[in-house]
Amino acid sequence: MNDARFYLPGISGNELKEYLQSIGEKPFRARQILDWLYGKCEFNVDKMLNLPGSLRTCLAGDKVSLNSRVVEAVPGSGSTEKLLIELDDKEVIEMVLIPSPERMTFCLSTQVGCPVRCRFCASGAHGLIRNLRTDEILEEFYHGVQKHGSIPDNIVFMGIGEGLLNWKNLRRALEVLSAPTPEGFNMSPRRITVSSSGYVPGMKEFAAWGRPFNLAISLHAVDDETRSKLIPDNVRYSIKEILQACAECSESTGRMILFEYTLVDGINDDPAMGRELGRIAARLHAKVNLIACNPVNDEFKRPSEKRLKAFYNAVSENAATVTMRMEKGSSAASACGQLRLRRQNEI
Repeated sequence: MNDARFYLPGISGNELKEYLQSIGEKPFRARQILDWLYGKCEFNVDKMLNLPGSLRTCLAGDKVSLNSRVVEAVPGSGSTEKLLIELDDKEVIEMVLIPSPERMTFCLSTQVGCPVRCRFCASGAHGLIRNLRTDEILEEFYHGVQKHGSIPDNIVFMGIGEGLLNWKNLRRALEVLSAPTPEGFNMSPRRITVSSSGYVPGMKEFAAWGRPFNLAISLHAVDDETRSKLIPDNVRYSIKEILQACAECSESTGRMILFEYTLVDGINDDPAMGRELGRIAARLHAKVNLIACNPVNDEFKRPSEKRLKAFYNAVSENAATVTMRMEKGSSAASACGQLRLRRQNEI
């Protein structure tokens, strides 16, 4: 609590009590504030009307809330909706609401830009700008709740950024999302998935934490030579290292690993690669989610429907659970990072 500037979203009960004591307020106010933050998912101090006006003024001045705002909402494929969110430094990030007949899923970002810079992905086109703070991650969640009207059924950290390279802030956000009330939103860790490009040191930290959150690994290849064509050297680890870390995470969390595999025409879509991917998944008791590439340039193209089907069938020869996620069209809301990239190019 030595930093004079800290943030209500993500604050703990003990931190609140310490602050309230420092300004001469009663400790029971902490419970009221936590109920607004996590029970009602209301981050706007001005709406916390059961608090005295003097306390609301102190909170608004000392404990920064609602730094971000939604500047654009764009419909995407399959009834999805992407929100472009402007942060307090005027940088922008994306979050996506993904409905289905049975559930609502929020897809959240963890960084402004991305240091991994997968060559077929818009998210890292301009590299990493900075990590998101915990409050900014939680504000994405807040904006989604305001739009949807309630807490989602699932959360996936598959938006912009490599979450395991922002582990301290992401971990605190995960703690708040899953903590019982009044300290958090009481979501089951089993309904929250963290995605990684295969950043092995972060995977080992995730495994050491040992909480039953899900982990998705953007594998994209079954051999190192092919993977080097898709992911630059700076944050790329070998397939062997990644799979060893996957085994550690699965054992530690008790959860099945999900392999995300973006299919790019002529690079990683050979059916023989699909059969090897299926064998890898079978060995690790992992699930596979195949994604048809949504092109961001002329170099990386979407495979034909025939090629996609052949790869899916090849994986299915060995893997028990295989799904194909189809990115439809090339609109700004169709794939991760494209809306943000369009906005950057307009500035």
